[in-house]
Amino acid sequence: MNLLYAIIASVVVSLISLVGVFALLIKDNLLKKIMIFLVAFAAGGLIGGAFLDIIPEAEQYIQNRTHLFLYVILGYTLFFILEKYLHWRHCHSADCHMHRFTYLNIVGDMIHNFSDGLIIGAIFLIDIKVGVATTLAIIFHEIPHELGNFSVLVYGGFSKFKALFFNFLSSLFAIVGTLVGFYFATQIKGFAGIILPIAAGGFIYIASCDLIPELHKEEDGKRSALIMVTFVLGIMLMFFLKMLD
Repeated sequence: MNLLYAIIASVVVSLISLVGVFALLIKDNLLKKIMIFLVAFAAGGLIGGAFLDIIPEAEQYIQNRTHLFLYVILGYTLFFILEKYLHWRHCHSADCHMHRFTYLNIVGDMIHNFSDGLIIGAIFLIDIKVGVATTLAIIFHEIPHELGNFSVLVYGGFSKFKALFFNFLSSLFAIVGTLVGFYFATQIKGFAGIILPIAAGGFIYIASCDLIPELHKEEDGKRSALIMVTFVLGIMLMFFLKMLD
């Protein structure tokens, strides 16, 4: 019965990825105008989520902070290597129509959702009530996170429907993580402690090396100021959600 509840919880969390469906109702011209602000919000959310949520969560598994941040650096480095590979593999000229960070964002989101699933599976194994409370906390966290992911994919060159599909596809890894977390919580107790900081390092890389440079391309003073405000709002929202947790 606990497994059934855990699977239902992970399915609900996965469905949050469809929050981007509301963007389908927005006209393309308007979406292009506001997209840079959504990217700024996503960048702030990734930075805030990594430092305020994922890394502190990983500290519960890894007490040695040197080891913890080595895993964060490992994640950062792995995403750098992955981006270089995607550049060599997909961009054979100076003009690369599909931004590489779209693929990185999908991979990072898969890891993030898998780690959410690990937590859901492991906690439902212990206590259903605590599992429900944890699932609600994850849902509140995932709404702005998934909206940010959708925005990044559209900004990177995906169509709205394609972005929605891949965002949903990556969210299904929460279900896989739930099954792994439920059945192997004791055998691979340290696995979550490794996967979480690696995901955090990946999100820091995407935000700092791919999204923030895009924000610097805006030259209009008023829009640039609004971009900075939106970026800070993304961080503050993650802080607020962490306080609710």
